[in-house]
Amino acid sequence: MYVVTGATGQLGRLVVEGLLAAVPASEIAVVVRSADKVEEWAKQGVRVHEGDYNRPETLAGAFAAGDRVLLISGNEFGSRVAQHGAVIDAAKAAGVALLAYTSILGTATFGLGDEHKATEELLLGSGVPYALLRNGWYTENYLGDAAGTVERGVVIGSAGDGRVATAPRADFAAAAVAVLTGEGHENQVYELSGDVAWGLSELAAELAQASGRPVEHRDVTSAEHRAVLVGAGLPEGFAEVLVDVDAGIARGELAATPGDLARLIGRPTVPLADTVRATLGA
Repeated sequence: MYVVTGATGQLGRLVVEGLLAAVPASEIAVVVRSADKVEEWAKQGVRVHEGDYNRPETLAGAFAAGDRVLLISGNEFGSRVAQHGAVIDAAKAAGVALLAYTSILGTATFGLGDEHKATEELLLGSGVPYALLRNGWYTENYLGDAAGTVERGVVIGSAGDGRVATAPRADFAAAAVAVLTGEGHENQVYELSGDVAWGLSELAAELAQASGRPVEHRDVTSAEHRAVLVGAGLPEGFAEVLVDVDAGIARGELAATPGDLARLIGRPTVPLADTVRATLGA
């Protein structure tokens, strides 16, 4: 079986849809907190297991010997190492053939990567055959409020001239499908990023081009950036995380373009301009 944990998230859904296009539904299983959210997959023949990262006992029976599993990282900062460890333990006990984990680029030193690195250590120490999918930044991270950004006419950040090699979630999902369904990925590490690194000034230019309205990039200090984010309604802790990431981008930690992502999916990654146009068009 091909098993996807956290399957109802934005990345997880894309992975499952990709698997459905590649293998019979009867060979796919999902681990989700609520089966009600995946009724459409169950009707197609996907096996559904209700399991919660926070309750290890619910993961019993989620996996079986020979399964190829994708562990999609949780989003509860501060709790993720224990959560991921529970999945790793359950997978080891079941004797899975492969456990792929959505980690973070190895060049990242900012705080958001700490739990990913700790999870990698747990996985490597478990003895379970692994694949580390060290995901870079999703282009969508910058386009959640694309229309609002165009309306305000400004892209604000504290990354200076730092560049980030993004790709859309669909590209990262396609890579996960390729690893789950392909051969020779055991005990491999993939540094996954877009083919081209860009800066926030280029994002502003693409938003302007796609919308026909003026959009500028305004670089601010970390303190000013934090204040803007909190003023926009973000919790202070999350605002601090984003400011810390921008500091990492300024250091060049998300700019590498090793090409692993394009090689796994068998095509170039989708350019920034295409995702901007699609987002504003939607």
